[in-house]
Amino acid sequence: MSMIEIQHVTKKFGAFTAVDNLTLKIEAGEFFGFLGPNGAGKTTTIKMLTGLYEPTVGHCFVDGHDVHWTPLEAKRSFGYVPDQPYLYEKLTGREFLHFVGGLFGIPYRDVKNRIDEIKDLFEIGSFMDKRAEEYSQGMRQRIVLTAGLLHDPKVLIIDEPIVGLDPRSARLVKDTLKQKTKEGLTVFMSTHLLEIVEELCDRIAIIKNGKIIHEDFAPSRNGNLEALFLELTK
Repeated sequence: MSMIEIQHVTKKFGAFTAVDNLTLKIEAGEFFGFLGPNGAGKTTTIKMLTGLYEPTVGHCFVDGHDVHWTPLEAKRSFGYVPDQPYLYEKLTGREFLHFVGGLFGIPYRDVKNRIDEIKDLFEIGSFMDKRAEEYSQGMRQRIVLTAGLLHDPKVLIIDEPIVGLDPRSARLVKDTLKQKTKEGLTVFMSTHLLEIVEELCDRIAIIKNGKIIHEDFAPSRNGNLEALFLELTK
């Protein structure tokens, strides 16, 4: 079953076309890498897929729900982690997670139990009761990733998950995401880090000037992806 479908999507800002007739299909349990140079249309695509932008033309579906026409149903199906994790500075990590659980309509006791279940995934227990204003970039990223998985989504949409993380945090994130896909989670990841794509992704697409210029299974970890990316985007 396709968990993500982007059907002939175009996004214009005035006379500028940021995404041009883009079509993608991502299956359940797939780890999908979305690549492209700066300004290629990656973030615009993600914002349409998460309902932050409305397509000028076309449709985005998550778990069979049209993100524009049935946004609540679609958004219950996915978690979203932006490239710059945002937290409320005066809330602790635990308070923030309860806030997110409330947005999804999860009862307080169920949120508490869910936090207890997943807090060890990203080793957040040691700082979860500190205010966010005290967090490092790595701590922020791990709390936001935990929030993205809090409602047990079928799809995780994630933009640059490793940027700013120390090596241990990066390894925790990579291992957890890979394990989650083995359990059935579908991951749509945008990143500039090609070695992460080679290590984690099952399939990739490369976008340039708003158009998909390459779509295939991810190359093995032997440097082929870097050569391919540089050749296609030069």
